Amino acid sequence: MNDFIGVLKKYAVFKGRAGRKEYWTFILVNIVVSFALGYVDQLVGSYNAEAGIGTIGMVYAVAVLVPTLAVSVRRLHDTDKVGWWAFLSIVPLGVIVLLIMQAFEGTKGTNRFGPDPREHQAKSSTFSG
Repeated sequence: MNDFIGVLKKYAVFKGRAGRKEYWTFILVNIVVSFALGYVDQLVGSYNAEAGIGTIGMVYAVAVLVPTLAVSVRRLHDTDKVGWWAFLSIVPLGVIVLLIMQAFEGTKGTNRFGPDPREHQAKSSTFSG
């Protein structure tokens, strides 16, 4: 859950890198929240079957659009690819290609987009007493 909150705190940060754990945790929590809000939309009667989404779900989707794009770009940076690859998601079947690209392990060590997020995570989780 900390990864989800961390991505929201970096709402529109497109620079740097995001590790697999940060990215996939954010995506998984997004999916779960979206399903839950869809259920709530149906309960309160704000679900639109033609659109396939309800009012509450739409508000949430708009709210997390920028952080989702930002974490996707940072994840691509971790694999040493430019963020423009994120636009594959608007091409038919491009989402599948994009998800495969984001599933690969990131570049070990520093790359042109910044330091390795795994090294940063390891340093911040050690106890200094």
